[in-house]
Amino acid sequence: MLLEKFKTAKQPEIQALRQLEYINMLPLPLRIERPSFLNALCAPNGNRPHVIAEFKRASPSRGDILMDFPPEEAAKQYAEAGASCLSVLTEETYFKGTLGYLKRMSAPGLPLLRKDFIFDRLQVAATAATPASALLLIVRLTPDAALLRSLREQAEAHGIDAVVEIFDEADLALARESGARIIQVNARDLDTLQVDRSACLRLAERFHQAGDNEAWIAASGISASDHLRQAAGAGYQAVLVGTSLMDGGAPGAALKGLLER
Repeated sequence: MLLEKFKTAKQPEIQALRQLEYINMLPLPLRIERPSFLNALCAPNGNRPHVIAEFKRASPSRGDILMDFPPEEAAKQYAEAGASCLSVLTEETYFKGTLGYLKRMSAPGLPLLRKDFIFDRLQVAATAATPASALLLIVRLTPDAALLRSLREQAEAHGIDAVVEIFDEADLALARESGARIIQVNARDLDTLQVDRSACLRLAERFHQAGDNEAWIAASGISASDHLRQAAGAGYQAVLVGTSLMDGGAPGAALKGLLER
């Protein structure tokens, strides 16, 4: 299972953090005013969902995508093209990211999502030492409502929102039991890497109602303006777009084109 491979790949990072904790050298949380990720998703945006534009150099499904593009330039281009938030891949083994990208992409002042495989309290502590406004928690990686709640509350104590990712109705039940306020529905099955956008849309149509105090994000397989309209029609406040923006080598222009069609 791919998720188990991803989890295994994070073990050296967690071991290094444990060693730092043992010698009382964990990085300290930044004492900064983080722009609210949740507020950005909930801000009025007409009939169009907010776009969370992603910086992604590689992925298991595509291999290398855009390896030499500076993260600072991506952040600048995305901000100028109309992104509401930025998603930053920090996983090193499979996505060729690094935690340092968060600082490098902070200049435009948009809320930053740390997108990684996070399941340990020390990973949350490490995130708090960056300018991140949000971090990703994946229900299928951490299928325990109590642990999800603990990690979310730890993040929120530092002013960091938790984006809780689900794939189906059972995942949603666990996310809600954990008290999640931001629900991300991934159209890609992380075990098979197959994408089913229709199932993603149906899930929101069935279970996300106005007034339920949740913000919903549609993720994966989004590459056309029709996809944005369909997501908004299903009730999503935001979409996360990555590969289709990075693929052509001009992420800002790709985002501008997506929003102008």
